[in-house]
Amino acid sequence: MTTSDWLIDIALLLVVFRQMREERLTARTILLPLALVGWAAGHYLHGVPTAGHDLALVALFTAAGVAFGVAGGLLTRVRYADGHVRIRAGLGAAALWVISMGFRLGFAVWSSHPSGERHLAHFSAAHDITSGQAWVSSLLLMAFGEVVFRLGTIVVRGQLLAARGARGGQSAPRADLYA
Repeated sequence: MTTSDWLIDIALLLVVFRQMREERLTARTILLPLALVGWAAGHYLHGVPTAGHDLALVALFTAAGVAFGVAGGLLTRVRYADGHVRIRAGLGAAALWVISMGFRLGFAVWSSHPSGERHLAHFSAAHDITSGQAWVSSLLLMAFGEVVFRLGTIVVRGQLLAARGARGGQSAPRADLYA
């Protein structure tokens, strides 16, 4: 792994840890994680292989990312106060993010060592995974799915609260929407 690989992984971890402190839901809150994942996708995603069982691997990892993302979005506290949607990642949301990021980071480190390369080559051959790019695509789309669906879940929850607040004329009273 290169220095930029480590930096992007650390930045993505810090995004969620930063959200453990309550903040307003803003465009920056949404765009920063999307920009980080977009950079990684642009840098590493060079197509999605479809030979053999490559597409099944990609679909499985992407589905896992989506599941982690929705769960993380539901475990994030979303509330409407003083005319703004406010969010705070709970311990559960942060734990899910650390687990998924840790898995991807650990996999990348493991697969770059000789024994990991051998095991991965053997597993790939036994399961008709035809290229290393299938693994790269799978891990990237897992991360992308997690980020997009976590943010999407939070935004939808925030919009529901904001709509309730606007209908009820609430600007100062609090309304909470928990997982």
